[in-house]
Amino acid sequence: MSVLLAVAHGTRSAAGQAQIRDLVDRVALRRPDVDVRLAYVDVQHPRVGEVAGDPGTVIVPLLLSAGYHVRVDIAEAAAAGGARVAPPLGPDPVLVDSLRGHLTGGDAVVLAAAGSSDPAWRADVDRVAAELGATVAYASGTERRVPDVVARLREQGAERVTVAAYLLAEGLFYRALHNAGADRVTPPLCEDPAVVDLVLARYADLTMAAGRL
Repeated sequence: MSVLLAVAHGTRSAAGQAQIRDLVDRVALRRPDVDVRLAYVDVQHPRVGEVAGDPGTVIVPLLLSAGYHVRVDIAEAAAAGGARVAPPLGPDPVLVDSLRGHLTGGDAVVLAAAGSSDPAWRADVDRVAAELGATVAYASGTERRVPDVVARLREQGAERVTVAAYLLAEGLFYRALHNAGADRVTPPLCEDPAVVDLVLARYADLTMAAGRL
C-alpha cells in the first residue's frame, strides 16, 4: 500500500490540532487504498524527519506556500528517506475560491497570513492577495501587522473591513485576527471540503507523474 504523508506545521492549539487531524481523517476516508499518515515540521510529533523513511512515501505539505519548511525541513527529510514531495497546498485557485466565497460585502479585504521573511513565501502570499484584490498583512513580525493595516484602511475611509484568514487551522495567529479591529474574519481554510480535494489532487498528480516515467 502506498503512503501519503500529510505534513502540517504543528500548533499548541487543541482546536487547531483537532482540525488538522479531522482534515487528514477525511483524506483517508476518500482513499482507503492509501496509507494516510500525519507528521509535522514544528511543535508537534512525529516530525517529518522521523517518519519519512519509506521510498514509496509521497509527502503532501499541508502548508500554504513554498517557504522554509517546504524548501528545507521537508526537502531534507524526503532526501534522507527517498520520499517524493508534492507541492504545498498554496497558492492554489482552490484556496482563492474558498476565501472569495466568504467575502460578501465590505469595503476592504485584508489577506492575513502567518508571516515570514522568506521571499518565496511572501511572493506566494502576494499572489493570493492580488487574486482577491486584498491588502496583505501578517499575524506575526513587526511589519504590516493585521491591526495596523485594518486601522489604516479605516483611516482611508473603509467602513467595513473583512480579514481573509490565509491560515489552515485555528491557533494563536487565527485567534489574534478576531482582535484586529475588523468587522469579520473568515474561517480557517481546513473547514472547506475543497481542501480535501486539493490534498488528494496533490497526491494524485505526483503518483500519476511517477507512473509515466
